[in-house]
Amino acid sequence: MLGSALRPGPGRDTTDVAVIGAGLAGLAAAHHLTASGLRVTVLEAAGTVGGRMATEEIDGYLLDRGGRLLPSDWPELSRCPGLERLSLRPFSGVLVHSGDRALRITPPRAQRAPRGPRAGGGRTGARAAASALAGARRPLSGTLDLARLRAQLARLAATPSERLRTRPELPAAQALAARGLPARTVEGLLRPLLGALLCDPDLTTSSRVGDLVLRGFARGGLCLPAGGAAAVPGLLAAGLPQGTVRTGVRAVSVSTNAVVTHGHGTVRCRAVLIATGAHDAAELLPGLRVPDFHPVTVLHHAVDERAPTAGPQLLIDADRRGPVAYTMVASAVDPSRARPGRALVTSVVLGSAAGLPAGELDRAARAQLAVLYGAPTGRWNLLAAHHDARAVPAMPAPHDPGRPVRVLDGLYVCGDHRDTSGPDGALRSARRAADAIRRDFGIGPLTREDGGPLSAVA
Repeated sequence: MLGSALRPGPGRDTTDVAVIGAGLAGLAAAHHLTASGLRVTVLEAAGTVGGRMATEEIDGYLLDRGGRLLPSDWPELSRCPGLERLSLRPFSGVLVHSGDRALRITPPRAQRAPRGPRAGGGRTGARAAASALAGARRPLSGTLDLARLRAQLARLAATPSERLRTRPELPAAQALAARGLPARTVEGLLRPLLGALLCDPDLTTSSRVGDLVLRGFARGGLCLPAGGAAAVPGLLAAGLPQGTVRTGVRAVSVSTNAVVTHGHGTVRCRAVLIATGAHDAAELLPGLRVPDFHPVTVLHHAVDERAPTAGPQLLIDADRRGPVAYTMVASAVDPSRARPGRALVTSVVLGSAAGLPAGELDRAARAQLAVLYGAPTGRWNLLAAHHDARAVPAMPAPHDPGRPVRVLDGLYVCGDHRDTSGPDGALRSARRAADAIRRDFGIGPLTREDGGPLSAVA
């Protein structure tokens, strides 16, 4: 909760900025602030960093706890210090299954070989397309549908994001119906693709957010971080000055110049930045709006590598013949995720089905996955089922992607619930919060409002 007059307790510490939460937003903000010469202390209640971008190791497999898909064209990566060495493993494309047909979608700009040190693994172009369709069921014969969709994606890829943010705002499902595409293309291709990208099968999300997400997909396709999702916060934490991050420390009350912790005394500071999830932030800042959430359950299966697989691509079930919205051979995209001689199949359940018991989900998913992969699944070993009822903050229309990060002078809040849900929104809100703190400290922001670097620091 918010306190107006806090007394220092035993174990008192001092710092310039106390950041509460060592998830993606908190760690990114700490990097921006330390780059300005400020002393930062990050307090994390859990025993490890990462928040929702967590990966656990079970029997030699790396299992992401979340199922959010990441675009290869991830603008905030290049603006966040500490992520220069992050390696991204691209998907070769998306295979949408409907009935006995399957259609492969490769974003226009993703057909070129990935550039830069962050891209690696996977294959692109004609060879990858041929390989990806090998073993798949009969491809969709109506290539005109694919051509129309690719034309739409190409236009989105070339449209400045600022223009997309000014489009009329509707629920994404309504906006798709007005795109001028045939209903079969919208329902059979575009809607299941966008539902997977947003983790929102009903497409209640703002159409502006949907357009931006589709634009990111069109500009570079999808990827997985090498070594699991936890590699992203792990790199950020490792790049901070020693002693910056303190795990196992829970904040119970904040003011503009102090954080009271449970059992670890009071941290005195010049500013406090709350970088937790929305619910925890509202506990410390009563009155902070808490959004609704889209639940997600992730199923991880260990599979004999000799079993037929779909290669390094994402499989989407447009017919929803079972609980799984999309699935992938994660180890085909990032080989480090599975033991030698084995494969890791990761499947994501969205919507109301995500709340079903793990055993029931596993039984229903196996029948569905057997059809999608064209292989028996009875001997697949369920390694883990991770459920998160608050996995993705909802962004219904109207949605403000630039919600204020400054509560008052000395007290700030950031996270994807202040921007757009997902890692890019978390990083963007962290950068905005760090800029607000620098301005209030008289240092001046290091970035323009559009995210570009300033020629000089004010």
